[in-house]
Amino acid sequence: MSIGHTLLGLLESGPRHGYDLKRAFDEKFGQDRPLHYGQVYSTMSRLLKHGLVEVDGIEAGDGPDRKRYAITDAGVTDVQRWLATPEKPEPYLQSALYTKVVLALLTHRDAADILDTQRSEHLRMMRVLTDRKRKGDLADQLICDHALFHLEADLRWLELTAARLDKLAQEVRP
Repeated sequence: MSIGHTLLGLLESGPRHGYDLKRAFDEKFGQDRPLHYGQVYSTMSRLLKHGLVEVDGIEAGDGPDRKRYAITDAGVTDVQRWLATPEKPEPYLQSALYTKVVLALLTHRDAADILDTQRSEHLRMMRVLTDRKRKGDLADQLICDHALFHLEADLRWLELTAARLDKLAQEVRP
């Protein structure tokens, strides 16, 4: 996810302070990985430098002055371009799991155990996500569905690989 583009998009509804941007980001997108304040302010500094935001006002407070940021026309154009650009599908061609299976075969360890352990972990995570989905709002349901579909694909790969372990062992071992 592009943090900069997300913050720009949040600014389209009106000027905000860095604290407000962090809170809005965390509420909408950061349940599993909230932003750090430093990340917000370094991103806003970069966006300001590139002319995508401007300082809309400065307020004195107990601590440092609080800047209120507003998106510029160039920022709106940049967000529009980002939204219209499709994300590159991640093919996962060199996954850590595949590497573990091959290394287990190369070192004459039990690759089936690795696959079984991973299958158990995937199923555990699917139970957690299904529970979260059941209790969540629509946004949480959609996020969980996305993750569940990926885990289901991984489970299919685990089953397929388990069925082909003997053949894979013949191909990878010297």
